[in-house]
Amino acid sequence: MTRTRGTALKVVVAFDSFKGCIPAKVACDAAAAGIHAACPEANVVKLPLSDGGEGLVECVRRLLPVVGITQTVHDPLMNAVDCSYALSPDGKTAYMEMASAAGLTLVPEDKRNPMETTTYGVGEMIADAVDRGCERIVMGIGGSATCDAGEGMLKALRDKGCQNTPCKFVVACDVTNPLYGKDGAAYVFAPQKGATAEQVFILDRRLRTFARRTEEAGIASPDMARHPGAGAAGGLGYALLTHLKAELRSGIDIMLDIARFDEVIRDADLVITGEGKSDAQTMMGKVPCGVLRRCTKAAVPVWLLSGTIDGGSALSSHFNRVHSINENDPRPLPQLIQPEVAKENIATTVKRLMESLTR
Repeated sequence: MTRTRGTALKVVVAFDSFKGCIPAKVACDAAAAGIHAACPEANVVKLPLSDGGEGLVECVRRLLPVVGITQTVHDPLMNAVDCSYALSPDGKTAYMEMASAAGLTLVPEDKRNPMETTTYGVGEMIADAVDRGCERIVMGIGGSATCDAGEGMLKALRDKGCQNTPCKFVVACDVTNPLYGKDGAAYVFAPQKGATAEQVFILDRRLRTFARRTEEAGIASPDMARHPGAGAAGGLGYALLTHLKAELRSGIDIMLDIARFDEVIRDADLVITGEGKSDAQTMMGKVPCGVLRRCTKAAVPVWLLSGTIDGGSALSSHFNRVHSINENDPRPLPQLIQPEVAKENIATTVKRLMESLTR
């Protein structure tokens, strides 16, 4: 990372949120403060990122000049709820999260039951964008409370007269589960949404029935139920794939394209990324993994700085440096996850590592 004399070091900081602690923007701000403390002249580019699930819209709002839209729809239990999404200035592209209308956090713990919850509100949100003239919808489908194979969404689109929308759908989906079976939406995800073992069996049967009806209608071939991601969001992935002809893509790749990441790192000397906890799951489509793939192609070194590092030796074989921001802090976890502490430790760790480059 040597720069021509007189030229400033360019460092890109591209963090995910530290879940339950600080959002991605705050993590990027803290890292930038650490860089400037060590190298005041450094050119720092901050790119707060999301892996395309919950947080997609917030991330887009920070990257693009979009317009916020708020709409009242039905939540997973068919109660009125305000949801929001973002619209490009020309009104042609909408960015939304299914969780805004049908997320698990919208349902009280004692009422969580995927036998009853619906994606109807997701269809209402889509219909609103279509009514506004939208031609392309980018949707994150993480954090769902549902296991209805997207039937609720399709019903809402029929009710709103939007079932034949020409909209192009790009779906951020990082799970590879099929629609049904032991690796499908019901068996893998429904228990996390409140389903009992008996209900899981019934839900799986419902998913199979929906797939059979879709195939008999000539909308899908049998192999589409096994398409990677068909089981995402309780089978919403399948409905989007078959009925709305959606393209299912890696969430982080969608976000990096929106951020024009390849252009940003073209003349970078270093990229610093991180998340709340890095482990074996990190290399399976999380933000640091997507950042690493792009940087490797561009021959730009990458540091991984996270709250917790589990399996550091394996991660060290991929990243140029791997560190926990808390490795020199003996305080207990409840203190370490306090926002002010996390910000301080990110800044301190980055400052120390940057100073080691200039010695």
